[in-house]
Amino acid sequence: MKTVSENRSFGGMQGVYSHESSACSCEMTFGLFLPEEARHVPVPVLWYLSGLTCTHDNAMTKAGAQAWAAQEGIALVFPDTSPRGEGVANDDAYDLGQGAGFYVNATQAPWAPHFRMWDYIAEELPALIGSEFAIDMDRQAITGHSMGGHGALTLAMTLKDRFVSASAFAPIANPTQSDWGTKQLGAYLGDDRAAWQKHDSSLLMIEHGFDGPVLVDQGTSDQFLDLLKPETLAEAMVKRRQDGVFRMQKGYDHSYFFISTFMEEHVAFHAEHLYA
Repeated sequence: MKTVSENRSFGGMQGVYSHESSACSCEMTFGLFLPEEARHVPVPVLWYLSGLTCTHDNAMTKAGAQAWAAQEGIALVFPDTSPRGEGVANDDAYDLGQGAGFYVNATQAPWAPHFRMWDYIAEELPALIGSEFAIDMDRQAITGHSMGGHGALTLAMTLKDRFVSASAFAPIANPTQSDWGTKQLGAYLGDDRAAWQKHDSSLLMIEHGFDGPVLVDQGTSDQFLDLLKPETLAEAMVKRRQDGVFRMQKGYDHSYFFISTFMEEHVAFHAEHLYA
């Protein structure tokens, strides 16, 4: 693992690190914020998964999460959204290929050799940060935005004993029925739609839900509402009688202005359960 940068932030340290990933067969970069408490004891961790076109840097610099994480004494992990570099497959479209890994393990050419983001987020990166930093891996929570909200919710509902709480900002909520999903899942996983279903948070919610609490925020003026399909997830939460809150926030769009507005509440939500 290499240190790319480290900057003092709200009494803690915001670092950027790179490493050779066996899951993605390339060099991967991630951001990690450690609060001051991590100098003395292992601290709980909140994962933030970013959306289409993003790198580790977007949320790290735009979401305003470090101040609230420092206040609560929790670490933040900002992974990249896909493998990158020479020899890694890509597409001219912004919503496929590099920057658009969709948090799945690709099985189809040309994506399969590198696009194994599920294994990277679920297994490889947790093992790395758990061994290299003062993080209590028995206390984890997860959140994300858009494509990252999709990833956060599907990981939380699949890895049943991993996360104590889950939240999302404007998640892609029903990708098996949306152009933000059918295109990517078809490209990465092939034509067998049964393989897509385990990556659809609305279907997973109906099937088995999440054992902890869930918080979802969605802006009413989001320009991508028809692609996100928030109503499908809200209906699934009600049908499942999920412990959670789904909030439609009047006038907010899909941008980081929306995310930063409600980030304090999301961090506090997770901290409550991480320290329960």
